[in-house]
Amino acid sequence: MTMRWDVTLAILAMGLVTYFCRAGGYAVLRAVRTPPFLDALLRNLPAPLFAAYVALALSRQDMAAALASIPCAAAHARWSNFGLSIVIGVAAMALLRWAGM
Repeated sequence: MTMRWDVTLAILAMGLVTYFCRAGGYAVLRAVRTPPFLDALLRNLPAPLFAAYVALALSRQDMAAALASIPCAAAHARWSNFGLSIVIGVAAMALLRWAGM
């Protein structure tokens, strides 16, 4: 299978645009002092976004997913570590699927 040149060019262009958008944000935030409200917003944004993604995903799943969310939430409440809570949630879901749920 060969890759078409126009598709390759489009992929590279999208990568460059993505890089410059992210790098531009860092450059602006280094040059401009943000107000305290914006600092607080940016510091506290990941938790509500994660909760929204989880709530949407759970609303479309079965009982096993709801049960697997319990140890996931408990791990996050105990250690406040998103990565660890995701690993525990995935492991709980795998165990429930293995058990036949």
